[in-house]
Amino acid sequence: MTQRLLLWSGLDAWRAEVARVELLPGGLRAGGTQLGIEPLAYRLEYRLEAPDDFVTRRLELECAGEGWWRCVTLEHDGAGAWSCDAEDEGEVDLASAGGEAFALGDALDCDLGFSPLTNTMPIRRHRLHEREGAADFLMAWVSVPDLGLHPYRQRYESRRNDRDGSLVRFVDKGLSEGFVADLELDADGFVGVYPGLARRVSRATGRR
Repeated sequence: MTQRLLLWSGLDAWRAEVARVELLPGGLRAGGTQLGIEPLAYRLEYRLEAPDDFVTRRLELECAGEGWWRCVTLEHDGAGAWSCDAEDEGEVDLASAGGEAFALGDALDCDLGFSPLTNTMPIRRHRLHEREGAADFLMAWVSVPDLGLHPYRQRYESRRNDRDGSLVRFVDKGLSEGFVADLELDADGFVGVYPGLARRVSRATGRR
């Protein structure tokens, strides 16, 4: 088991995320915090379980801001069925939390809004960070900070692989169809740079 502590900063808005990841022989577990100010200030805490073949089994989310709070638990039974439980408190100008789990169909992965972490699972499962190839996915996308659940079609295409990392192209085939971003990944398949969204923060990049 490999343990990583990953930090990202937003490129499109002020945002910060830290994740503690356990990289397992066939999957991962992670817990993290995301802070943001768009469309309003929020703090998001999450726990992710994808221990077998990088398939999401459970995603627990809790998001809060001034005068409001909401949480969502998303689960996959390993046989194709999803469930989603949502709670909320307070009045806030956001869409409702949760959604219809049956709309996720045969999706295997969650995708957490603004988070570069969840790009890793489909890439690792298909080894796109190590070899040539491409694959299409239906994702269980959770928008942030409202925690709404949405089906989301995406495609990943391997562009370059070497011992120091890789370049994998993300193609939006649903929410913003036609959007393309070339993700810079490290050797473990974690995002270093997601153009227009986030950049990994290190001791070197954090210096002023």
